[in-house]
Amino acid sequence: MSVNLENTILDQARALSEEEQRKVLTFIEELKRRQPVRQTIWERLDERLSKLPPETFDDIPSDASENLDHYLYGAPKK
Repeated sequence: MSVNLENTILDQARALSEEEQRKVLTFIEELKRRQPVRQTIWERLDERLSKLPPETFDDIPSDASENLDHYLYGAPKK
C-alpha cells in the first residue's frame, strides 16, 4: 500500500467517532477473514489425501495409471 493511501485512510479514520472507528475495524477484520489462503494444487491434494486412512490405498492396483480406462470403464487392459 502506498504511504499516501495509508495516510489518507488513517486521516479519514481519525475523523470518525469511536463507534464508527469500531465499525471500520470490524469491517477490516471481516475483509481479512475473507482473504483466501493460496495453496498450490499439490498442497491441496496432499492436505485432502492426508485425511484419508492409510488402508484406503491398499486396494489400488499397481497398474492403475496405465489401465485407468479398464478400471473406470471396463476397457481391455493394456
